Amino acid sequence: MSSADPFLPPVPSIPDAASSPVLAAAPGELLHRDTFRDGLDRWRVEQQPGGSVRAEDGRLVIADKSGCTVWFRPRLRAPVFIRYEAVVTSRSRVSDLNCFWMASDPERPDDLFAAGHSRDGTFASYDTLQTYYVGYGGNGNTTTRFRRYDGSGARPLLPEHDLKGPGVLLEPDRVYRIELVALENGRVQYARDGEVLFDVSDKAPLLSGWFGLRTVWSEIKVTNFGIHRAVPAG
Repeated sequence: MSSADPFLPPVPSIPDAASSPVLAAAPGELLHRDTFRDGLDRWRVEQQPGGSVRAEDGRLVIADKSGCTVWFRPRLRAPVFIRYEAVVTSRSRVSDLNCFWMASDPERPDDLFAAGHSRDGTFASYDTLQTYYVGYGGNGNTTTRFRRYDGSGARPLLPEHDLKGPGVLLEPDRVYRIELVALENGRVQYARDGEVLFDVSDKAPLLSGWFGLRTVWSEIKVTNFGIHRAVPAG
């Protein structure tokens, strides 16, 4: 591993049950929540033509054709615990229940939404962010991947963070509970239905930034969105 690698050796992503990683944190003080019954004022939509984003019956509904990211406007700071429930419906392609967290733009570090950014919903327009990213069921529901974008356009992918197989891919119309952790010591985790899929120690942790939901050519419905201060588990 080169000295430029931002990661300490990762915990294996899908080990045997006896050594399976557990969440390093639990939800503490509630910082933000959204029931999606009062519109989308707290969200910023970046979407290619042909799609839509709406709050409907207590759900955030993303119906997309060519690429969409929906950002939660408040800035987040570690230690943070993000959780929500989401379903990818069978009404469209079943793929890409994705997310960014602790995202920032090195050219506009104080405001992700400052004038002049070039993000437009196309995936490549996010390459220059600094962020943690999981593409769950990406590439037509053939892969689930974790990446740490370094702000230069590089999106390194370690073999341990490139998962395949039915146990880590999407099922249509299934409700998933997603939990994200970013701690001050650089511990970063992604869990699905209580199972930690990615457990990373970042030597140069991203300690503040924004959260975004991401998809392409899919319909996603999100409920029970909340952001908490993370506290030690147990």
